[in-house]
Amino acid sequence: IPYAGHDQNGATRELKIRRTTAPPFPMFAHIPPQLIALSAALSYATSGIAAKRGMRYSTPITVTLVSLSIHALGLSSVLLLTTGIPKVTPWALFLFIVTGTLQPIIRVFTYAGIFYMGASRGTTVRGSHPLFSTTIAILFLGERATFAILSGTVLIVTGVTLISWQRQLQPTSDWRHIGFPLGAALLAGVSHPLRRYALGLADEPLFFAAVIGLVSLIWIGGYLVSPIAAERPVWDRRAIGPFLVAGCFETLGIFLVITALSLGKVVIVSPIVATSPLWILVGTWIFLRGIERLTFRTILGALAVVSGTIAISLVR
Repeated sequence: IPYAGHDQNGATRELKIRRTTAPPFPMFAHIPPQLIALSAALSYATSGIAAKRGMRYSTPITVTLVSLSIHALGLSSVLLLTTGIPKVTPWALFLFIVTGTLQPIIRVFTYAGIFYMGASRGTTVRGSHPLFSTTIAILFLGERATFAILSGTVLIVTGVTLISWQRQLQPTSDWRHIGFPLGAALLAGVSHPLRRYALGLADEPLFFAAVIGLVSLIWIGGYLVSPIAAERPVWDRRAIGPFLVAGCFETLGIFLVITALSLGKVVIVSPIVATSPLWILVGTWIFLRGIERLTFRTILGALAVVSGTIAISLVR
């Protein structure tokens, strides 16, 4: 799987990712990374809808704890039952520990955006991460951005702007709450190129997804039992079911994202994953009637996101 790099003289050359072991799920090798990324977007959308329903009775920190627990325990179990723990370079492992450290912050900010701004708007602002990840990938990983990729990214960011710049937010929110999903987008934009680079050193998506979950759970657990924790989990039986659904689909989404990044470039995968707001809009219309209201500007933004997705998906 080629990606752009630089030799000692600064000339651009093609590097090859070498897999350290056989892939745990060989069927992914024959699936386009665009399709895997789109599946991840659908998984994230399902998670956002379920989280919104559950947070009517609980809090973002609670769904984050449930989600990360499912992530860590679920993927670790799958890893041990399939390939076992592979041998990877310490540097690659360190990079995924770094991304695992960022993950609980990203997830708390994402769920906080859904809580304060609503599922459709909060997730859409969160979906602006291609603006950050694509820039980082081009500047530091040597990836090339074609006209189609750049046009698609611009359309997606335009859609994010149309949807997020609206006054009809949740009654409990104000304009400052947009900082939660924007912060999640920025950190995700940093995390995706790091994951892509680490996968270039050791292409073990299942192992690294499990590592991210375990590291994230340790961090969030340590925070919650520490004296600096600003809040504690709120357990309400009406929220448990939706939170379990949210956690399962969030876990599936992150595994699919890492798999897609192991097969394709950040500038292709990242913007397609960012189309989850489109599917959130569909889910909002079906499952959140009476909880959230869709506006004309939101629909226009969704159309821009779809157009950007098509432009990027046509790249070969």
